[in-house]
Amino acid sequence: MNAADVMTVGAATIRSDASVPEAARLMLQYAISGLPVMDAAGHLVGIITEGDFLRRTETGTERRHRPRWIEFLLGPGRLADEYVHSHSRKVEEVMTREVVTVAEETPVGEIARLMERHRIKRVPVIRDDRVVGIVSQANLLRGLARLADEAPAATANDLAIREQILAEFDAQAWGRRAPIDVLVRNGIVQLWGPVSDERVVQALRVAAENVPGVKGVEVTTLP
Repeated sequence: MNAADVMTVGAATIRSDASVPEAARLMLQYAISGLPVMDAAGHLVGIITEGDFLRRTETGTERRHRPRWIEFLLGPGRLADEYVHSHSRKVEEVMTREVVTVAEETPVGEIARLMERHRIKRVPVIRDDRVVGIVSQANLLRGLARLADEAPAATANDLAIREQILAEFDAQAWGRRAPIDVLVRNGIVQLWGPVSDERVVQALRVAAENVPGVKGVEVTTLP
């Protein structure tokens, strides 16, 4: 099982010049804890997560004055960096710039080791320097659950169906913006994702049903 088998396709992203409150609203909208950050050309330049909001002046959680000897040890550069992180209004000044990424063919075992080694909860999936999905700990858990159910392995036809569904989602504006997981087994399509708009859910279902070879579609909307 590889990243492409478990990743959330159409992962929500945010521009580096967006505001920090905008990033927070987007995370709440999609019920996610992290966002890949893109530049104007659509290339990955960083990631912003819930942890970046822990020390913010708006909530009164920024670091207060330390003893002078600690400030001396930290140095002005570290103190200035903390000030920017807690006060800046721009995503690009708050985000983490060194991002751990994987390819679609990366085995899930390697992804789990990367998460453990770097103490992170999600990794963007990259193709040609573009984000095509994201693998979170929840994605890995769902992948494990599928194996536990001893579902039959996907056939070549199942994989072709999945590719056609993903291509149709990507061709539609509402589909590109819907973070959704797609699994196909014996012609049965399972869709998971934090999609709150029932109209989008219906469109996702119809798009999948119209792909030749699909025998049924199950949609699970996550809170």
